[in-house]
Amino acid sequence: MHKKYITRTASGFTLIEVLMSMLILSIGVLSIAGIFARGLQSSYQTQIQYIAQQKAQEAMETIFTARDTKVLTFAQIANVSQGGVFKDGPQPLWASGPDGLFGTQDDDSTQPDVIIIAPGPDQMFGTADDVSINLNPWMTRTILIQPTNTTGLNKITITMNWTYQGLTNSFVLETFLSNYS
Repeated sequence: MHKKYITRTASGFTLIEVLMSMLILSIGVLSIAGIFARGLQSSYQTQIQYIAQQKAQEAMETIFTARDTKVLTFAQIANVSQGGVFKDGPQPLWASGPDGLFGTQDDDSTQPDVIIIAPGPDQMFGTADDVSINLNPWMTRTILIQPTNTTGLNKITITMNWTYQGLTNSFVLETFLSNYS
């Protein structure tokens, strides 16, 4: 008598196939997590850069306003090393003093420049309990005023420097200021 052998074909996945697919899936998930983390970091850097742009623009506008309102003469709109009123080198971000200008001798060092990030418990912006961040520990502003070859025309360069997560970045705003308002 003859014995019949029945061969079965295996269907399904082997352990090796399952492990390989789990490895590929894990690599994909970790890659997406890395991209997400980098995106969050980039988003925060963009926010800091926007703050730096606004602080540079704010300082530039006060210089133009001082010229236009005759608070300062054109000769006074210079760095201290050139006989003007603006401090040389990087300066902490403090509230402007009585002259309304940033980066001068009368800046109020008792009031650091802050940004409001959220309302406080009363849920109203502009009150004493607002949540704020002090910009001084990690952001500085340099105002450099240089004469040009043209009489009555100065080049103003405002550089904002900041350090976040060990990386130093900067934003530079340049313009020209004439003695005509």
